[in-house]
Amino acid sequence: MADIIIKPLVPELIEDYFDFFDNRAFSDGSPYYPCYCNAFNLSSDQIKNDLYAKAKEYSDGQDGWKRALRESAWRMVESGTICGYLAYDKKLAIGWCNANDRLNYYRVGEFDIDNAPEDSVPSYCSNRGYIKSIVCFEISSGYRGQGIARQLLERVCQDAIKDGYSFVEAYPKDKEKDSNMSFAGPYKLYEQAGFHEYAHNGSTIVMRKSLG
Repeated sequence: MADIIIKPLVPELIEDYFDFFDNRAFSDGSPYYPCYCNAFNLSSDQIKNDLYAKAKEYSDGQDGWKRALRESAWRMVESGTICGYLAYDKKLAIGWCNANDRLNYYRVGEFDIDNAPEDSVPSYCSNRGYIKSIVCFEISSGYRGQGIARQLLERVCQDAIKDGYSFVEAYPKDKEKDSNMSFAGPYKLYEQAGFHEYAHNGSTIVMRKSLG
């Protein structure tokens, strides 16, 4: 097992972030490629009027879409809008967890960006600093099954406690519908870390861990 180092994403690590997404994330034929994990932080209007318009301006194909996504993500990493943690094997970024204050996300759980759900904030979350949300894991194919997602999850929870959060939430698919391609993380990962079912939203389960 590799000796993994976990670092919070900061603008100074932007090259590592894009090196991971360009070269090691989704290298096994995942349907989510290309992706730079930015759609959670984009409003419906931004997706429709900015992202798609920019992609069409560049070209109507995959290359234009990838360029628009990449540029959008680059701006959000630089501004600190996209938050999370990179996992490293020595100096190589090999894993990612997207974690942020719940109110910094327009949507959580799995969704199709071509049919993105409307912007929403749960009624039970009205204040920043109350819920830390985990919306995505991606581990390089050669490093899966080594407990790296678990280490990332533990770090999220540790830092959420330090930052005064009351809960950490995650949004896996229904445990009967778990998939190796599910970017939300498997139900069992959260269950084993002390998360409990809080609510259901279609095939998505809201799982919550109390930090009190």
